[in-house]
Amino acid sequence: MATGTLDPRFSEPQARPSSWQEVDAVLAAAGTYWLTTVRRDGRPHVTPLIAVWHDECLYFTTGEGEQKARNLTARHQVALTTGSNALKEGLDVVVEGEAVRVREQRRLELLAAAWVGKYGEEWRFEVRDGAFRHQGGGAASVFEVAPTKVLAFRKGGTYAQTSWRPCPGGGLR
Repeated sequence: MATGTLDPRFSEPQARPSSWQEVDAVLAAAGTYWLTTVRRDGRPHVTPLIAVWHDECLYFTTGEGEQKARNLTARHQVALTTGSNALKEGLDVVVEGEAVRVREQRRLELLAAAWVGKYGEEWRFEVRDGAFRHQGGGAASVFEVAPTKVLAFRKGGTYAQTSWRPCPGGGLR
């Protein structure tokens, strides 16, 4: 699909760009992602969470009273990171973009099914009033992050940094 741009400043001379298929696989399979938001006073806030990669967008949830939800009312720009904690192996991926609240019933139902498909019955949500509702818990807002930039950091073997940006008309380049 998309071809990334290798950054020679952070890549070994013999490095080749990571493929979009590799990045897509990492984003789809990851169990944990790290979400970075910004507090009203400008301090960063980083938290681990689960997310779903669907149709080249990342989706995550937050309870309305959580710090990340409060941060998103002021600033919608976020970064989600996932990959390997190993120093000399794996592919780390960073997705930058704007978090936009999803409220449409049909889309939320599709995403709720994706959560169960990826994480199992423990993460089955009921969709009601424009939010996910977990048995015994409160409402969770769902946010979509369409990438404005994606970075992939290959570790081990040949170190490489590859980036993608949106193409006019959609997709990434």
